[in-house]
Amino acid sequence: MNYKKIDEKDIQFLISICGDKRVFIGEEINEDFSHDELASVKQMPEALVEPLTTEEVSQIMKYAYENNIPVTPRGQGTGLVGGAVPIYGGILLNMSKMNKIIEIDEENLTLTVEPGVLLMEISKFVESHDLFYPPDPGEKSATIAGNINTNAGGMRAVKYGVTRDYVRGLEIVLANGNVIEVGGKIVKNSSGYSFKDLIVGSEGTLGIVTKAILRLLPLPKKAISLLVPFNSLEEAIETVPKVIKSKSIPTAIEYMVRDTILSAEEFLGKPFPDKSSDAYLLLTFDGNSKEEVEKAYEKVAEICLDAGALDVYISETQERQESIWSARGAFLEAIKASTTEMDECDVVVPRNKIAEFVKYSNDLQKQFDIRIKSFGHAGDGNLHIYVLRDDLDQETWEKKLNDVFDCMYNRAKELDGQVSGEHGIGFAKKGYLGESIGDEYLSLMKGIKATFDPKNILNPGKVVI
Repeated sequence: MNYKKIDEKDIQFLISICGDKRVFIGEEINEDFSHDELASVKQMPEALVEPLTTEEVSQIMKYAYENNIPVTPRGQGTGLVGGAVPIYGGILLNMSKMNKIIEIDEENLTLTVEPGVLLMEISKFVESHDLFYPPDPGEKSATIAGNINTNAGGMRAVKYGVTRDYVRGLEIVLANGNVIEVGGKIVKNSSGYSFKDLIVGSEGTLGIVTKAILRLLPLPKKAISLLVPFNSLEEAIETVPKVIKSKSIPTAIEYMVRDTILSAEEFLGKPFPDKSSDAYLLLTFDGNSKEEVEKAYEKVAEICLDAGALDVYISETQERQESIWSARGAFLEAIKASTTEMDECDVVVPRNKIAEFVKYSNDLQKQFDIRIKSFGHAGDGNLHIYVLRDDLDQETWEKKLNDVFDCMYNRAKELDGQVSGEHGIGFAKKGYLGESIGDEYLSLMKGIKATFDPKNILNPGKVVI
């Protein structure tokens, strides 16, 4: 792709918009901005810009569009597929400085925020108003626009759904710099195509989110977790469809294995309540009274015991809940700390195929002589499976990684699954997306991209092109 290289004239224009304190070039740009959490995909931008307003983003995009300069929007850089890496250089827009909470509307149950507000800040703010923003991805330091762009799900998706279900409206800067608003505070809308839902999950390839109106719920008054040990992971996961069919829907159903728990214990320096079994289900129930929650979890506890659970540990105290969920929240960092490099297979499969896929991925360890760790959202079939490099040399690592991924993504397709459950496609998974969805689907996606961004300057090299 033939993009214009940034020169002194371009730098001066950016400075005229944002000032010299928010425009960085060359050695002024921290190396962290060359990659996200997937460190293997790297490229430095030619210019790093920190806009503070929609108008600044609009003016930058108009200039970039007229001059054929690629622009990559970025939040906190917590992605795992190279989605915020400026593959073709150009301008990297650090949107994390647009981080204001604009309005909470308690009558319409909405929160209006700028794109750089962190997920943890949203949760804390709305809960202080006795309200609740349900999407709960593991990385709480991610920005809300990052969550929107990947349609992040998280642990509560089994009961409450994913980010798309909680985006009411968006303000978008298009590739040509024009600003549009899609959706709003209205609860329902049948007025033409839903551009809002198209933007959610588009990974910054169709437009840049500069404002979001989020749907809120009343805050549940009570939450209780169950830690349920099993003899084997297969036995644990095979219990999940029985739990779902019971109609006592948990807020979250996570699966975990003993060696991952031990890694988290070591990483945190805190003991886990039980580590005697090889596999566990972690379930949470919430509601407006203790009686309501107890009624739900007692039925599920019975189902688990009938399915072979060794015990059911009830975590009613804040301290015990914290010890369990802090370990669950540390799984990714603990795995990362245990190896030299890793890459993730973020597949989603039908719930009744989870056990089959996890067993298959475990078998690949022996087949390819490589360590593979996993945990995931058993309630919605979204599995996080990590392939670890350890002491492999670069050539061997790349060969084994590609071979393992080929096996995993082919198996996911055979099981009617998809390439990504919540981390997106970005740069790293583009090839697997094409194989998964087929030529016709991919052609339609490319057509949508061409309509929104005919010059292909918005986050080029990601998802489809």
